[in-house]
Amino acid sequence: MRVVDIETVEPGHYLGKTIYAMNGTVLLSAGVQLTVYMINTLKRIGVTSIYIKDPLTEDIELEEILSEETKRALIRNMSETMNEIRSGKPFNSRSLSLAVDDLLEDVLQHREVLIQLNEIRTQDNAEFVHAMNVCMVATLVGLNMDLNAQQLKELATGSLLHDVGKAIAAKAGEGDTPRHHAWLGFELLKARRELSLLIAHVALQHHEHTDGTGAPRGLVGDQIHLYSRIVAVANMYDNLLQQESDGRFILPHDACERMLAMSGKELDHEVLVHFMQIVSLYPNGISVRLSTRETGVVVGQHRGLPGRPVIRLLAKEGENHSESREIDLAKTPTVFIEQVLS
Repeated sequence: MRVVDIETVEPGHYLGKTIYAMNGTVLLSAGVQLTVYMINTLKRIGVTSIYIKDPLTEDIELEEILSEETKRALIRNMSETMNEIRSGKPFNSRSLSLAVDDLLEDVLQHREVLIQLNEIRTQDNAEFVHAMNVCMVATLVGLNMDLNAQQLKELATGSLLHDVGKAIAAKAGEGDTPRHHAWLGFELLKARRELSLLIAHVALQHHEHTDGTGAPRGLVGDQIHLYSRIVAVANMYDNLLQQESDGRFILPHDACERMLAMSGKELDHEVLVHFMQIVSLYPNGISVRLSTRETGVVVGQHRGLPGRPVIRLLAKEGENHSESREIDLAKTPTVFIEQVLS
């Protein structure tokens, strides 16, 4: 499968990756043949790109860290949690804890897979997909930093709940001088005695910067807990991927370059080093142009060499698809990716 802009999708294309609704249910299943109505609906709900299957790339698989069941559970639980907070009700921390346990199991089983944030977002599910992505990235970074099982559980739970203060801030009646959502999330979580106080501090500190320019307290360096420094990196990465530059979303390699420029300033240098070891700069399924002027689709990754993936070259005009070949950039040091096309 490969990723394409929603504007280029045509009726008859086959969806390559499942799209979820805001409550974790399946909106469109992978393999469904798209119709004009489906395509227009996807555009209407804010989908900008999707994965499709075609003869050349039908065997390309996305290396998934989380199972479909875990994703559904996390999105559903975060949807229910945020709705309960907005309505002033206590959220179900037990159900959330079980979903985190499933995430930890998946992450441990797929710890060698490079991070590829490829979940399709809609206007309704974006908030919950963001929480899931930040949780997954933070947990993988924590695992790479050799955190123990208890620390990973605290980190995963804190990262999943890092933005719960926004649900409180969004409620009417906050007054003329609304407080920072980090404070609101901290106060909500610290009142839950079944949760570690460190989980509450993730909500409080994830917008702090190592150089002291962050919010809400202007903490510096090691004054910021390690969990929060990890979540700050995960949060920044997922947020950057949702920003636009020159009319298109920022791509993973560009996001990582921007984050490296923040090292020792907004972001912790040590955490960034570990993050860069486990992230895919060019995820499977994207189209690229090489320095040889050939175009292709990324089909494989190398842990430790995130910028040197395996590329399946697209057949030139007039050639048969069977004539396509693959080039491993890790074994071809004179060839480089010049541009990401999708």
